[in-house]
Amino acid sequence: MNPRIVIAGTGSGTGKTTISIGLMAALKKQGMTVQGFKCGPDYIDPSYHTAVTGRASRNLDSWMLPEDTFFEVFHRGSQGADISIIEGVMGMYDGKSPESDKGSTAEIAKMLAAPIILVVNISAMARSAAAIVKGFQTLSPDVQIGGVIVNQAGSEGHYQLCKQAIEKECGVPVVGYLKKGDVPSIPARHLGLIPAIERGEMDSFFDELGDAVTAGINLEKIQEIANQTVELPEVTYVRQKSVKSVRIAVAYDTAFNFYYPENLELLEEQGAALLYFSPLKGELLPEGSDALYIGGGFPEEFAEELAKRERVKDSIKSAITDGMPVYAECGGFMYLTEALVTTDGKRHPMLGVIPAAVEMKKRLAALGYREVTALQDTVILRKGESAKGHEFHYSVSTATKPYENAYEVKARRKSGPEGYVAPNVTASYAHIHFASNPVIPARFVSKAREWRAAQEEKV
Repeated sequence: MNPRIVIAGTGSGTGKTTISIGLMAALKKQGMTVQGFKCGPDYIDPSYHTAVTGRASRNLDSWMLPEDTFFEVFHRGSQGADISIIEGVMGMYDGKSPESDKGSTAEIAKMLAAPIILVVNISAMARSAAAIVKGFQTLSPDVQIGGVIVNQAGSEGHYQLCKQAIEKECGVPVVGYLKKGDVPSIPARHLGLIPAIERGEMDSFFDELGDAVTAGINLEKIQEIANQTVELPEVTYVRQKSVKSVRIAVAYDTAFNFYYPENLELLEEQGAALLYFSPLKGELLPEGSDALYIGGGFPEEFAEELAKRERVKDSIKSAITDGMPVYAECGGFMYLTEALVTTDGKRHPMLGVIPAAVEMKKRLAALGYREVTALQDTVILRKGESAKGHEFHYSVSTATKPYENAYEVKARRKSGPEGYVAPNVTASYAHIHFASNPVIPARFVSKAREWRAAQEEKV
């Protein structure tokens, strides 16, 4: 049995992230082992979950992942947990299409047969709250709303009015509330947020959230609802205990930390030993590396420090010149360009591998799902092979001279060539989920193995 609940909102901004984190913190304080999940592609909310629970949060995405892989991700994550708390995305029914539940929190709840705790902002309403809950119940009758949490109550009396109306008209329990001002506002999702989490600067904030949730929400009822689940189909997967035949360096620090856990696990299962290092701290490319993976993150927050680490840059550039396979995405792509221009107009020299400069903007430059198809052979895909992922960035890149694009990238409203490709380097803004196409980890490890063999022949 996997006790589980989905925290859904009537829309963005209703407080589902605050309540999800608060529930995780409150239940952890009670001695429970809590597993966090996030619906859809996102790195910031899972970072909150991981910091609070002490377990790596995982993304559940019904568009990026094949169905069997989706369930494998859930089973892997929930093993050993007393309860899984799955934070929704946007409004409960908001997804890929306005005419179906595809890609929505509702679809994920149905796939997992998980009861939903619906978060409703009751500011400036009373009985009308019941109409909102009723609407969410009836739009898709096979979705199970197991309970309601009301947020932004003006007082306990206001909460009781809404609770009475919802329970009478909708037949679901209202399991608690948060008043206006009960908890501090969750920090804005700016790009310096994860470094602050990792430095422990938000620990007191998490504690305060947990205390507020404990005071206002019936945790026993939450657990009771989470236990109202059916067994999911058995998932049979075997972690391959492959002999570690190659070593893949992974840039990991407060500048580069956007990695799906599955991407790293799949590389290990293909026979890679992962060598983590911090470019930001001045750590050189690990000796004996056979390939390099640079994920996304916040290079713009640390552009000056990264630019000054000449020995780090030289160690990476030298390996690339020698032909080492390199895969980079988003922040990693930015790091490989000639320069990163921050919003104050300062130009910071990067590695200079990609003939382009990146300029930070004050507004979001790209957001959404992406399907990539290789335009030619790359270090992760052969020509014509495809994978799925997403983009989320505040920068734009401008080529300083023509170069070959890695992919044809299909977005919701447009498609076109994107990214950079050389015989041993593949980089783009797209964050690709390796589980969307299992050839990716196999090919990258194979490329690392080929390069290692070539180096051994030189000796």
